[in-house]
Amino acid sequence: MSRSAPCGKTNDRASRFPDSIFTMRAIVHTQYGPPEVARLSEVPKPVPGKNELLIKVCSSTVNRTDAGFRSAVYFISRFWSGLFRPKHKTLGCEFAGTVEETGADVSGFQKGDRVFGYNDQRFGGHAEFLTIPENDAVAIIPEGLDFDEAAPITEGAHYALNNIKASKIKSGENALVYGATGAIGSAAVQLLKYFGVNVTAVCNTKNVALLKSLGADTVIDYQTEDFTKKGQSFQLIFDAVGKSSFKQCKPLLTKKGIYVSTELGKNAENVFFALFTPFFGGKKVIFPIPTMDKKTILFLRELVEKGAFRPVIDRKYRLEEIVDAYHYVESGQKTGNVILKIAE
Repeated sequence: MSRSAPCGKTNDRASRFPDSIFTMRAIVHTQYGPPEVARLSEVPKPVPGKNELLIKVCSSTVNRTDAGFRSAVYFISRFWSGLFRPKHKTLGCEFAGTVEETGADVSGFQKGDRVFGYNDQRFGGHAEFLTIPENDAVAIIPEGLDFDEAAPITEGAHYALNNIKASKIKSGENALVYGATGAIGSAAVQLLKYFGVNVTAVCNTKNVALLKSLGADTVIDYQTEDFTKKGQSFQLIFDAVGKSSFKQCKPLLTKKGIYVSTELGKNAENVFFALFTPFFGGKKVIFPIPTMDKKTILFLRELVEKGAFRPVIDRKYRLEEIVDAYHYVESGQKTGNVILKIAE
């Protein structure tokens, strides 16, 4: 099995350490807990199956999905990730890199292709290599983007897209995005504008200009204004950070308006509201389960190519700085996406 230089740069690690031909660096966690449970380790390099790609990862992200599965603060996540200990020890749901090798049955990609993708079933982006079936959420990187710019296309955007579609909001209607500067919120603003929706974005003072540049029609600075007292009504209120509530936002909704949050809410109230409020025929909560597939990633790539969507990037960390990256993501202060550079 050949080992070429990562991301187009010379890599003398294989020559200095011959065993590294068969191993790779990866961030591993063997128990649930705080950022410190994640550590840099040397692990076996994966081998692609017949329908799989072996991807040399150049860039990944550290995001709420990764942090949630690592900490397992929401116990329900353990039903997917492992009840007592993690099944998938290397996280990283987003990635961008090059195709290192293709399985015998792969027809849509070839070695050397620059690709990006998403996988929250097996993860693997926080490592030098990963494997993914060619029919899963993996696609060619849009022309003109580097790996750091391509890696964050999928996670926040697919959550935003699923919630927007589930709301059935129409062109010309009004939507409010609360927490509009995170990976999900900044994607939601752009996607809603693409669908012709009038967008009011709520953010802190330092990000007002950013939200205007992303196309928001109105920007409310929550540090100086109370968004609940603006007097406008909305067909959709999208809480992208889970810091509001249906009770708080209900007066702002139209007669059949919809509230959606990316979090469960206090005592998982959003799940219960989603089950019961539809029966009353008025204002309601929805709590859709997000999905990601080939169709979705191709749609997101098309939006990037059209200039209708661009992921916002906050800062970048090296692979060995994973603990610092997690602490920053969990501080609640990030704007857009945090990049994890696998190869310099």
